[in-house]
Amino acid sequence: MMKKGNIPFIGASDSNNGITEWISNVNVSLDSNILGVNYNGSVGETFYHQYNAVFSDDVKRLSLKEREGNQYIYLFLKGIILKQKSKYEYGYKFNEGRMKRQKISLPVNAKNKPDYEYMEQYMRAKEYEKLMKYMAYKFGV
Repeated sequence: MMKKGNIPFIGASDSNNGITEWISNVNVSLDSNILGVNYNGSVGETFYHQYNAVFSDDVKRLSLKEREGNQYIYLFLKGIILKQKSKYEYGYKFNEGRMKRQKISLPVNAKNKPDYEYMEQYMRAKEYEKLMKYMAYKFGV
């Protein structure tokens, strides 16, 4: 039973960054700096959680094995995962097995390994671009 509190509970939702409740009790799913990928409910929705959160069984936690991820790398991966979302509608259910077998294309470096530096720099540039557009709109800069 969930008790009200200030820890986000991540459910298979498509809104509010997946937060469906605020709780005080925790379990083994307590995690942070991670992508939450819904495989039930709002299938394929993906959110980055930089904060400690408790996750529903309907949300799989995705993290990097080779290195520590950060918000930029995870947000890059989020975009790629969301492009696969329509594949898993209606009759073709997104489940743990399909999630593990799903292939995603990533940029690679000269050693043919995922180019995490590129992913991070790309997302930093996108963030800067959006910030500059906002500044121009808001302040006429």
